[in-house]
Amino acid sequence: MNKNQKILDQHDIYIDLFGYYELLFTEKQIEYFKEYYYYDLSLSEIAENHQISRAAVHDVIRKMQDSLDDYEKKLGLYKKNCELLEMCDYFEEIANKENNELAIKLIQKIKENE
Repeated sequence: MNKNQKILDQHDIYIDLFGYYELLFTEKQIEYFKEYYYYDLSLSEIAENHQISRAAVHDVIRKMQDSLDDYEKKLGLYKKNCELLEMCDYFEEIANKENNELAIKLIQKIKENE
């Protein structure tokens, strides 16, 4: 895996983690995070939009990344959800082999609510 792929993977992981832990951040932190990760604005653009320094934006984003890593390490919600989805895939494969429509529907319902 090359460096660019690692960066893209980490980018996606932070977006996923943010989905689980968003409510633990302030309104401003959430705003900066979304502008950086969802809208792909640069640190300079975010700084200009909010009339703060680029370094301040960088600090907020970096602290949020550290916090997301810490929350996931302690709570593990993302990991647990990934494991649940893997189990659902496994059970769905078995249910499909056995043509168990009720099991297939239940598994799909679990996946929809993840």
